[in-house]
Amino acid sequence: MTRTETAAATRRALVRAASDLLDEGGPGAVTLREVGSRAGVSRGAPYGHFENKDHLLTELAINAWNSLADEVEQTRTAPTPQARLEQAVLAFIGMARRQPHRYALMFSTPASTPAAAEAADRLERNFLALIADVVGEPDAPRWCALLMSSAHGIAGMELSGHLAKDKWQVSVEQLVRMLVNATRHP
Repeated sequence: MTRTETAAATRRALVRAASDLLDEGGPGAVTLREVGSRAGVSRGAPYGHFENKDHLLTELAINAWNSLADEVEQTRTAPTPQARLEQAVLAFIGMARRQPHRYALMFSTPASTPAAAEAADRLERNFLALIADVVGEPDAPRWCALLMSSAHGIAGMELSGHLAKDKWQVSVEQLVRMLVNATRHP
């Protein structure tokens, strides 16, 4: 294995270790020393790959944006434009359910960070394309903003326990269906 391949493998191991630590305990659980220890490399190795903890967390946020964009791209196989859009919104909420710390990190990374903005833009372009299939391109941006911000709100309310089905008499899936159905009547 070349030096470049070894460095790339070490970086991947560090990112995996940081992801695990983030999922287990949130951003506070991620320290460069613990990442190195968890990855099975020297405790100082992360400092050769990342400027600091914020740099590493930004990489995790970028990976999360890209992972969600990949998941949304896979909705293209659903039979109807509305079904594709519903699956995409549910994928958005699903990430918050499965990986709440990673999801929160996505939205706490400044949008002015170029690589994070690029990854977020990829997800947004996917959503825009799905929505354009339902409402047409001229109306897609405003509907995209409505659906993505609504999905974010639904995810946040559910994670915080403020979206109890018995209180509101509606499930997350029903809310998403209501939102997608609203796009049919712009």
